[in-house]
Amino acid sequence: MAEKTTSMVSELRPGIYLFRATLGSHVYLLRGDKKNVLVDTGDGSAFPQLRASLRALGLRPRDIHLILLTHEHFDHIGATAYFPRTAVVAAHRLAANKIELQDDFVTFMKYFNPASRPFQADLWLEDDCLVDLGNYKLRCIHTPGHTSGCICLYELKERLLFSGDTVFIGGALSGITPSGSISDYMNSLQRLTALKVTGLCSGHGRLSDDPEGDILRGLEQARDLFEDTKTVFDALSRKRRKA
Repeated sequence: MAEKTTSMVSELRPGIYLFRATLGSHVYLLRGDKKNVLVDTGDGSAFPQLRASLRALGLRPRDIHLILLTHEHFDHIGATAYFPRTAVVAAHRLAANKIELQDDFVTFMKYFNPASRPFQADLWLEDDCLVDLGNYKLRCIHTPGHTSGCICLYELKERLLFSGDTVFIGGALSGITPSGSISDYMNSLQRLTALKVTGLCSGHGRLSDDPEGDILRGLEQARDLFEDTKTVFDALSRKRRKA
């Protein structure tokens, strides 16, 4: 994916920027016609770096109007509470519920992110809703698997897929964490194969040069993981019957 790079900030498309992770996840900025949007905020400890990246583009935290969270894990949401309350925070309803209840078993916030603060999501998103920025439009796609509240955001004009932890370069998958499901993972990736994707903007690692191929490879890896899981449970079941 072609990108213009300055330090930790890369311009992927006009007005669409990648802030590379120092702690936690990558953060993406979309400068809309009237609103500025962040996709994820990274670890709470990384907020000073995130603020510096915004400053490099002539922005301050109060210039962010909307924060879209791809799922509920601490390394993607931790810095959210450091933004002024003028920023509207949105997450899928299954992620928003866990964030509101401070479900540390799922978010891992208390265990791994002591710099975080409690916050709530203002908007509870549903599958297939649309965020219209004028120059860009983001379609919310519910992609459970890694967690129950995972979403991907598909930009309709540039055909970029902001995939969070759903799929990475090479088709690599995240683990199945509490509230996640391998069968949901398979279904989510199958849905993503129907998209025309020119850029895969994941939450970690390098950007993909073959996004559609990586999604297909991710689906194959999910299927392999599903079969491996079935084999393990079949073996455990046989062992119990013999006991």
